[in-house]
Amino acid sequence: MTAATAGAEMPQQTGAVAQSTPTQPKKQPLTGPATRSYNLAEEWDRTAGLSDSDNAVLDKLAQTCSCRPYPPQIIDTSGTKSAAGTTTTEKLSAVKETPDETGRSPGSNAALDKAILENSHQFYLWHGELEAARRSETEEKYRKYGEVLESHLSTCSGLLSQVDETLSMFERLQEQHKAVDQKTRTIHDSCEKLVEEKDHLVRFAEALRTKLAYFDELETIAAKFHSASLSVEGPHFLPMLKRLDECITFVSSNPQYAESATYQAKFRQLQSRALATIRSRVKSVLDKASAQVTKAIKGGHAAKESAEEIGEAADGDLSHSLSDGAETAVLYVRFRAAAEPSLKGLLAEIESRGTRPEYTRLATELQTLFCETRLHLVGQVVENRITQLSGLPIQALARNGCAYLMQVCHLEHQLFEHFFPAAAAEPGAMRPLVEPMCNILYDVLRPICIAMSDIDQLCEVVDIMRHEILQEQLGRRGNAVAPVRPIIQRALQDAQERLTFRAQAYLKDSVASYFPTSSDTDYPGRLVAAAQARSPEDGAAQNQIPEVVEAQAQAGGSPEKDSSLASMDPYSLWYPPLQRSLLLLSKVYRCLPKSIFGGLAHEAVASTTASIKQASQMVARRSGPTDGQLYMIKHLLILREQIAPFEAEFAVSEKDLDFGHMRDQLRRIMAGESSLFVFSSSNAMLQLVGNGVRVMESTVDSKKDLEKLLKATCESFIMSITKLIVEPMLSFITKVTAVKVSTSASRPIREHAFASPGKLNEMIGKVNHALDNALPKAVDKMKLYLNNASTHAILFKPIKSNIAEAHGQIAALLESEYNASEAESCGLRAPEELSAHLDELC
Repeated sequence: MTAATAGAEMPQQTGAVAQSTPTQPKKQPLTGPATRSYNLAEEWDRTAGLSDSDNAVLDKLAQTCSCRPYPPQIIDTSGTKSAAGTTTTEKLSAVKETPDETGRSPGSNAALDKAILENSHQFYLWHGELEAARRSETEEKYRKYGEVLESHLSTCSGLLSQVDETLSMFERLQEQHKAVDQKTRTIHDSCEKLVEEKDHLVRFAEALRTKLAYFDELETIAAKFHSASLSVEGPHFLPMLKRLDECITFVSSNPQYAESATYQAKFRQLQSRALATIRSRVKSVLDKASAQVTKAIKGGHAAKESAEEIGEAADGDLSHSLSDGAETAVLYVRFRAAAEPSLKGLLAEIESRGTRPEYTRLATELQTLFCETRLHLVGQVVENRITQLSGLPIQALARNGCAYLMQVCHLEHQLFEHFFPAAAAEPGAMRPLVEPMCNILYDVLRPICIAMSDIDQLCEVVDIMRHEILQEQLGRRGNAVAPVRPIIQRALQDAQERLTFRAQAYLKDSVASYFPTSSDTDYPGRLVAAAQARSPEDGAAQNQIPEVVEAQAQAGGSPEKDSSLASMDPYSLWYPPLQRSLLLLSKVYRCLPKSIFGGLAHEAVASTTASIKQASQMVARRSGPTDGQLYMIKHLLILREQIAPFEAEFAVSEKDLDFGHMRDQLRRIMAGESSLFVFSSSNAMLQLVGNGVRVMESTVDSKKDLEKLLKATCESFIMSITKLIVEPMLSFITKVTAVKVSTSASRPIREHAFASPGKLNEMIGKVNHALDNALPKAVDKMKLYLNNASTHAILFKPIKSNIAEAHGQIAALLESEYNASEAESCGLRAPEELSAHLDELC
């Protein structure tokens, strides 16, 4: 076998070895002889590569050789010499020498490198030596590494033993440290607890001492109060009072303390005594200041009397003993100078404690005391001044009296605000002072207002109080004169009540109870006379009155536009109740509240409408139905036009008692259907009482009633004019309709007696005559009564429609029932001619 064959077999054995030891670790790369041997085998395989045909030849040669015996020189392996004279074993053993430090003989590597392989046996031997050398080389490296590791392991074991010993020492040291730390912490906690207990005891002692201080103050404060040197104006009084308040607050907020109720009662007693002392001091100061002011006034009065004796002064009383400037100086400046040093600081201190109820009561009492003192000083002066003004007319009395009261209230408010700044803004603080002074003026105004009967004066008084005083003067002066407002409002309400009463009486006497005179019902004579008396330019004057012009101006009208009508006097033709009613409403419109004015306006409109209706009936009896209708339309239109600017509801709610069900119940009792002696729920008396009296509430609107009456009158006028003109046509149409309904025969309409051509011509002639004579007169009369062209058009439009409709029905009958010659000869006007004629009229 050649070296190539041996090289080819070597990988198979190596692979077999690898397969037999799959769990071996990965081999390290070879070095030295093994590497060179492997390189040799690889070089051999690469250079001695065989093709497929060579391999087939070698296979056949191997089969042939396997059947042949080995040559003699190969068989003799035990020591037969080769041709060179030495055996292979000797050659291989020759390379074995004493191994070096790596475990191999010095010449082994060279021998392996230079070995000559002649057969497979030599190759196997060579390979075995090579493997042994590789293993020896590899194992030696690991053996030395193992020895190094063992030395390191022994060193680490020594270090670990030392470390374990050190750790055990540290553990013992740590345990000792924990024991010391625990003992230290215990001692620290004990110290902290002791310190906390000490602080708690100190705080408790301080709190106890603080709380006991409030109780201990009782003796101290009581001793000070019983001291003869204690004075309200002293420097120690107010601090002591403040401390007393603190003690009362503490004791009252801690009722759980022993004897707290007893101490609280004693503290309250001391506080009441202190507040009484303050009240007495304030009263004495106010009395002293009042005495000084009174003395000054009397001194001025004495000087006045002495001046009168020598003729150097004018007449007057105490209220005029001083001029306005001197009166202000004496009543206010001197009083303020006398009371301010003693009261300013004390009153400010009391107001600063206003959150406590006892001080609030004390402040209220002091304010009342102040007001009473001021009223004692100023009341007589105000009364004398109002008494003097009472001789003036009521308008001047209201103006001057209210102005004087507001001036006094303003000065009093300034003085009050100086001493009580916190209470000055309260609305009722000065009521004890201002209300009696205002009642002086009210007591003078009320009898005069109640005794007044003139509506114009009452309206003027109401206007002064409502606009000049309440809106202008009180609004301009602000809160200083606010206490005067209730009194002025009460006086205004009295005046309005009196005005309402007088207005109702006036409506009852002058409107509802008015009976038309002969001149009032002289229509159309008065209209004709007036039309002849005035120029054509004045004929279209508007139906308004000066007082209504003023009401329209307030409601948004234009008084400049209507001012020229005042001089024309177109109102003399108005029915007197209408004129009076509108005049009254125009006067009271701005003087009464809307609710009261609405009721009064309802009564006025209802009374005026009834009176106009009564007068129209008299005009109808005197001049004819058409004049009565036009008279009513004229005045109802005037009334509706003149009440339009008033922003009021002309409706009132009326409540009536309904006894109808009681009547039925009594009837059943009288008939014996219900018994009075039955002791059950069906007792007649119980049912009668149980049902009670029913209250029926209804709303009556006089303006709507006016509209309904006006509409009905207009419709009546339209129908009367229509009948006046086309009554023959309407009668003819009615007869024709009756004949057509009642007769089933085929007899023509023209053959009846009422529908003969002669009768037809006569009927149409009457209508044409009425169109030419009666209708123009009716239109002229309508224009005479009514001055407004739009009113003419509104009233005449349905009349024209009715006349045209009647002519249209007659024309249809002529076309259907008569021949052409009869229709032409009857004289019926064509629609165009009729329309032109009617348009010429209106």
